[in-house]
Amino acid sequence: MDVENTSIVAEVSKEELDRIIRYHVWGAMGVGLIPFPVIDFVGLTGIQLNMLRKLAQAYNIPFFKDRVRTIVSPLIGAAVPGMLGTPLALSLAKIVPFLGQTAGVIAMPVVAGATTYAIGKIFMQHFASGGTFLTFDPDKVKAYYMELLQEGQQIASEMGKESVPKP
Repeated sequence: MDVENTSIVAEVSKEELDRIIRYHVWGAMGVGLIPFPVIDFVGLTGIQLNMLRKLAQAYNIPFFKDRVRTIVSPLIGAAVPGMLGTPLALSLAKIVPFLGQTAGVIAMPVVAGATTYAIGKIFMQHFASGGTFLTFDPDKVKAYYMELLQEGQQIASEMGKESVPKP
């Protein structure tokens, strides 16, 4: 299959794409509640990869798990100065008895939800404009990612006050 000539037309509506992102934000926030360091981070990575796989599928874009991991890492790393810390840093904070665990469990769901939201929105826009995983340049979207991260924090905070929807 020639990757660059793949049809880039979403097979689902914008509402369905937003639902995919929101569903994975819920999952990311739930994983953020896991009190065990690193296990929560591994779970979060899996949720984000699954979201990107579903978004790629909606746009008929081949999904390359290893390529996607190398793309997502720099985006999450860009969040360090602007947020409480990266998901991995918050995960590792749970090692510290009581204080670290409390801080990690309180902050991690919002950070996990916000990063998942921002990554989903970035790729939704990238795919809609005709991009693929092979044409994605994380350096070109870092500023926009930071904006979406702030938006994602607000959305994740609001979602944390809602009851969990049924799939």
